This record gives sequence, structure tokens and C-alpha cells, in this order.
Amino acid sequence: MTGRLDGKVAVITGAGSVGPGWGNGRAAAVAFAREGAKVFAVDLEPGALTETVQRVEGTIATHTCDVTDDTAVAAMIEACRGEFGRIDILVNNVGGSRHGGPVELTEQDWQAQLDYNLTSVFLTCKHAIPVMREQGGGAIVNTASTSGLRWTGSAQVGYASAKAAVIQFSRVTAVQHAADGIRVNTVVPGQLHTPMVESRLAGQRAGGDVEALLAQRQARIPLGFMGDGRDTAYAALFLASDEARFVTGTEIVVDGGMTARCD
Repeated sequence: MTGRLDGKVAVITGAGSVGPGWGNGRAAAVAFAREGAKVFAVDLEPGALTETVQRVEGTIATHTCDVTDDTAVAAMIEACRGEFGRIDILVNNVGGSRHGGPVELTEQDWQAQLDYNLTSVFLTCKHAIPVMREQGGGAIVNTASTSGLRWTGSAQVGYASAKAAVIQFSRVTAVQHAADGIRVNTVVPGQLHTPMVESRLAGQRAGGDVEALLAQRQARIPLGFMGDGRDTAYAALFLASDEARFVTGTEIVVDGGMTARCD
């Protein structure tokens, strides 16, 4: 049976997860491999990739990289070429929020949020695009957040600003490189139930009460349930596949209708 990504090589950053379960990057690695891609799974923490590798049924190689470091990203791209010979797909999943508005955040925390959520996308694209251009094309899928579109229940101005910028970065890059056969799109996840909820967000926003936070988040979703990283991955899979050959410079919002509501 032919897979939708047969013969493609996909670099997936943030392919591990902060805990067990379906983070966006882990789910993408599993889904892409299932569809025939050779996956180059990248994460800052090698141990975070263990479950990812265990879940993948297909070809996967792992690499440790700080995607906010230019030299490290350049080496990561070359490592993928050395492993698989080419790069057809880049999926950027690295990101995370820090609570606080402009008064509460320190300047250092503000800059760290921009680096983690936005500069990481800039650097991977900076080094992957020349490879794709040389090959005659490719597909880039960047992961933003509904926090980049509207207020989502918590002041996190650094994260929201960076994720909004990811959307516009993707649009501009898509237009610039359309003639190179490179498509660039964005997946915009809403309030999903990923391992991040238990490991980080509950402590930041609900005093450690996971169930209280889940209830708060679910109440905002018209469909009445929360998706998980697999929902983000399926959207990214479409955008990375040839089925989306005429789709570039746009976004798919994966949020159960949350951002369509007025309240």
C-alpha cells in the first residue's frame, strides 16, 4: 500500500515530549512515518525521543539539537543530509509558554520566549530552505498557537506575540519561495490535551490541579472535547503531502471551534 509521504525525508523538531502521551511533535513523527516518510526526529533532550522511537513504525533517526543556536541548527541539517541524503519536509514543533504580561515578564524572559518560539523557526528555515531549493522544492509546516490569534485565557504576551509572528513569518516566506517550489504553511493548535498540561501548565495556571485546568480549557471548546497532538499531526500531514500541492501561505486552525466563538 502506498503511503502519502513515500520517498520523502521529514525533519521534525520538538519530536520528543515533556511526558508520556501525544505531544505535537511525537504525534507528527508517528503519523509521518506511518505514511512512508523517513523521519529525522530532533529534540533538545535525547530522553524525550525514547517514546517517540518506540511508537514509530517505520524509518526514524534521532538528533539532539538546540534549535535556538544557529551553529547547532546548521549541523542538524547537515546531519539529516548525511543520514538520508535530502530534506523534503520540515515540521517545526518547538515551543512553549511563560505566564505574564509586559509588566510581569522580565526582559530576559521576553527575549527567551521570542527565541524559543520564533527564532527557532527562523533558524531551521534559514538552513533548510537552501537544501530544498537545490532539490527543486519542499514543504515546511510551522506550528503556531491560537494564542497568536486571540486571548485564550491567560496572559502570556511573549508566547502570544511570538506565535502571531510565526503565522506572518510563514506567509512571507511562502510568497518569497513559491517560485522555488517550496510551500510554507502553519498549523494553529488550540487548547489540546498534550503532556504539557500535566507537566507545566497546571502548575502555572491552576495551582497544580490538572482536572480543574482541563475543565477550564474544555469549557471554551464548542465541540465539547479536547483534541491532542494527533489532531495537530494530521493537519500537518495534509499540508506536508502532495494533496496540498496548491496550498501555501495559509493556516489550518485546529481548535474545536474555539477561536470562532465570541465569548
